[in-house]
Amino acid sequence: MSDTTSPPRRRWSPKTWYIVVGSAVAVIAIVVVSIVTGGHVNSNGDEPTSALVGKSVATFSLSGLKSGTIEAPWKNHHAAVLIFFASYCPPCQGEMPKVADYLRHHNQGSIRVIGIDANDKRGSAKSFVKKSGVTFPVAFDPNDTVTTGIFDFATIPETAFVNAKGVVTQIYFGAIPKDVLVKGIAALRA
Repeated sequence: MSDTTSPPRRRWSPKTWYIVVGSAVAVIAIVVVSIVTGGHVNSNGDEPTSALVGKSVATFSLSGLKSGTIEAPWKNHHAAVLIFFASYCPPCQGEMPKVADYLRHHNQGSIRVIGIDANDKRGSAKSFVKKSGVTFPVAFDPNDTVTTGIFDFATIPETAFVNAKGVVTQIYFGAIPKDVLVKGIAALRA
């Protein structure tokens, strides 16, 4: 090899390619999950928390999706689970049939479960609720009066657990797993 000849270029090994491509895929997956979940990240590994937990929330009155008026259950001293969703929300489409099925087969006693359909069209919401098998009351919140105005949720689905005094005991960000729903309801009963 002479002084003017450059050394041969090293080619990346297949192992190096796998590492580079795998790392890129991991970064993209993290970004996508962050966007889908609204960026709720918690460095201690526990569930994300909300500034509302431990605080009283205002009562509300919304028109029912089907008819009538739905009021905040704590106004009448009932604990509540509020499930915020919309027909156009992919995680809600996966969550709601499972939640509806569980609630149809398990008596919640004095705990009131209310769906809050957020920023949606009434016809789309009604179709979604029927298709999902929802039998609990659903309030229609087309302007996010409760969703963002009271609970300050920027994304859906979200679930709020509120005791009979109107104090938020837990907020679950994202599609709620059955075990978390069951534990949240049990905590409201205690």
